[in-house]
Amino acid sequence: MPEYTLKLNDPTVIRSAAIAKALGHPARIAILKILAKRNTCFCGDITELLPLAQSTVSQHLKALKNAGLISGTIEGVRTCYCLNPEGILELNTLLSEFSDELAETCC
Repeated sequence: MPEYTLKLNDPTVIRSAAIAKALGHPARIAILKILAKRNTCFCGDITELLPLAQSTVSQHLKALKNAGLISGTIEGVRTCYCLNPEGILELNTLLSEFSDELAETCC
């Protein structure tokens, strides 16, 4: 079997890890599900649905936005959040490719 060399600085590996980190908290998964059902939301709307303080929700929104999974549009003094289609497509592609890679050698 040929030796496989994994490069930790590979952009795909780094991007995959960044997305995985953004998904690494149950509140962030819940926020993505809320946005998927509602299309758009303000932070206060999400705070009403989750047992978290507004500041905590804001931190989770920031992490998801930094990962490119959501986007925010400023409307007055508030920001309206929605899923970022390119980010969600990238997530789907990365997870599919990773899953396929694991399945090739599993059991």
